[in-house]
Amino acid sequence: MQSVKSTSILRRFLQKSRLVSQSRSFCGVSSNVLIDEPESTVLVEGKASSRTAILNRPHVLNAINYSIASRLMKLYKSWEDDPDIGFVVLKGNDRAFSAGGDIVSLYNLLKQGNFQDCKEFCWTMYSLVYVVGTYLKPHVALLNGVTMGGGAGISIPGTFRVATEKTVFATPETLIGYHPDAGASFYLSRLPGYLGEYLALTGDKISGAEMISCGLATHYSHSAKIRLIEEQLGTLITDDPSVIERSLENWGEIVHPDPASILHRIGTLDKCFSHDTVEEIIDALESKAAKQDAWCVATLRKLQETSPLSLKVSLRSIREGRHQTLDKCLRREYRMSVQALSGQITSDFCEGVRARLVDRDLAPKWNPPTLEKVTDDMVDQYFSPLTAFEPELELPTQQREAFT
Repeated sequence: MQSVKSTSILRRFLQKSRLVSQSRSFCGVSSNVLIDEPESTVLVEGKASSRTAILNRPHVLNAINYSIASRLMKLYKSWEDDPDIGFVVLKGNDRAFSAGGDIVSLYNLLKQGNFQDCKEFCWTMYSLVYVVGTYLKPHVALLNGVTMGGGAGISIPGTFRVATEKTVFATPETLIGYHPDAGASFYLSRLPGYLGEYLALTGDKISGAEMISCGLATHYSHSAKIRLIEEQLGTLITDDPSVIERSLENWGEIVHPDPASILHRIGTLDKCFSHDTVEEIIDALESKAAKQDAWCVATLRKLQETSPLSLKVSLRSIREGRHQTLDKCLRREYRMSVQALSGQITSDFCEGVRARLVDRDLAPKWNPPTLEKVTDDMVDQYFSPLTAFEPELELPTQQREAFT
């Protein structure tokens, strides 16, 4: 089975286990955002020594709203404090793990002038990502289906991620005038070479086999074995990550990326996406496209569909994330998200969601419309400290140590 080495997982988990468990603080805010009842959006199954949380909004591919994020925060705190619970499993109902944050609901809130609820959702969502990434017990995410955006955010920072042939991963935020968030600047920046920049800028999709190959997943199994994996996990009475890993390995398979995989073009990708600016990246792609390189031509088409401002903001975010801990990435991403949703710099988020998910005309009118019209001041504003009246994201770093 292809998986991360046991020693790597154990080292990371033991690092977490040294954390002080008393006086734990989970950042959260009260809100009545969106309409679902929390109990119905996250179902719970109790096992011998574990609990399984099931994302339950299958009609929207388990898109994460405030109800889901806040309920998971409460459940995870309760389970972490319970000595009878050894580990946690997270999965999605039906054909998706999670398509990410419920951006249509955010769009509707902004159209109603309800910016405050949007901020509260981001605050709770990013706090949840931090909890998953610093959880004191092993965390197993079963990524059997669509795993995008915020869905990746609440799974990839955890201990184990099981991908299947049905898994589809992407961070497609630049296509809606946004930026990869929910910890994406942390985990994308740590992928081999400049794969993270490529995925962040283009929003391209990769498979479960590609996820295991590049390190986004820790294990790979056929979807038909997921039920068996769950059954075996349910019999374990342990909080030992090595025991859980051996259980996952019992159902693992060795897989290789498809011949057309982006991972087979990593040399060309690195040469193009290693440049310092979006303009230089595009110049490098155009130079190779002129020599009839089909992959470069296709990549240029993908970039042409995105928001010019989002491209520049996202590239800088990944580059900064490469040198930051998870908590620092999340704090910066919260700052960026508040700026993006406020509409003070640009209305690209609302325009992107409208064009792709509301009116579906696929013809967004970006502002600025071209890279040449994106100023340094616009980009800098995304990364600038919020005003005195706008609190920065608070994370319990004294009680829950961030990892690097």
